[in-house]
Amino acid sequence: MVSFIVFLFGLVVGSFLNSVIYRLGKGESALKGRSYCPQCKHPLSWQDLIPLLSFALLQGKCRYCKAHISWQYPLVELATGIVFVVLYNLVSLSFSQVFQVPYFFAVASLLVVIFVYDLKHYLIPDKILYPAIGLVLAWRAFEILNLESWDLFRISNLGYSILPTLFFLAIFLVSRGTWMGFGDVKLALFMGLFLGWPNVLVALFVAFTLGAAVGVALILLKKKGLRSQVPFGPFLIGGTFAALFFGEAIAHWYLDLLMV
Repeated sequence: MVSFIVFLFGLVVGSFLNSVIYRLGKGESALKGRSYCPQCKHPLSWQDLIPLLSFALLQGKCRYCKAHISWQYPLVELATGIVFVVLYNLVSLSFSQVFQVPYFFAVASLLVVIFVYDLKHYLIPDKILYPAIGLVLAWRAFEILNLESWDLFRISNLGYSILPTLFFLAIFLVSRGTWMGFGDVKLALFMGLFLGWPNVLVALFVAFTLGAAVGVALILLKKKGLRSQVPFGPFLIGGTFAALFFGEAIAHWYLDLLMV
């Protein structure tokens, strides 16, 4: 029952994230004004804004101008709902860890926005990435100040976790931004701070593997050429979620593979 409530909450948050993604691209505030149809600009009523259900009842079309509604909207809502449920069940709800739930929900929401925005605009928005980095830094500071978490091992792990950022920065500088954007460098910094060591390595392994597989597939399907741009942010975020959910299992699988 609780998981279902969390899922519904995730759907509502996903609906808001869709508004953030759209208005961010238009330079508008997501906190001001009513939602409206991107095509005819007609304000939407409450029955047009029910996550998933409105899209299904309207058959994917605007109630007013009949323009097609992008599948982005129900997919983002559904994905956010599923991610929230997984995160909720991932956290042990002891008194000392209960604050991890809103923390994870906030981080996941910011990552969903970055994922979709980069996929659409080939750009990682600083307006979302900087708050994400700030949130993680604040959480890490809270952990270090917590007497139960204070130990040199965890602090050194946090130092190791930002090493991939230097690797990404080197790629950016050597290629002068042609192989990798500076947004990816900042996203790598976030990943290290959020995931820690060695989970950040698992995330990067997944990201580069997925990126290579999708890139080759797009070339074979003649959707992209060898010099075509493909946003890497979504792969980094996919790797982040994979490491968060399955990091230990992936690490064990990889180590077993090396020992065969």
